[in-house]
Amino acid sequence: MKKASKKTDLQSKKPSLKRYVFAFGRETDGNARMRELLGGKGANLAEMASIGLPVPPGFTISTEVCNYFYKHGKTYPKQLLKDVKNGVQKLKHK
Repeated sequence: MKKASKKTDLQSKKPSLKRYVFAFGRETDGNARMRELLGGKGANLAEMASIGLPVPPGFTISTEVCNYFYKHGKTYPKQLLKDVKNGVQKLKHK
């Protein structure tokens, strides 16, 4: 019989940071298959950029932020502000 693999204590305690910001343009983090996460416009912008169409660089805030907002008393995830600032900085340096 095979033993079921168990996670070590270290593996089970990894912090789970969600990603809320996805770039498109020269660097593209998404594609059309990510419509549920990026929304229709975000997924289409990412897809157009990834196939080489001229899309001005930018970023999409994921639909998970909207879901979080309504599930947590109309507040935003703590990580969001940092992610947005990083996204803006990347745009400034291009």
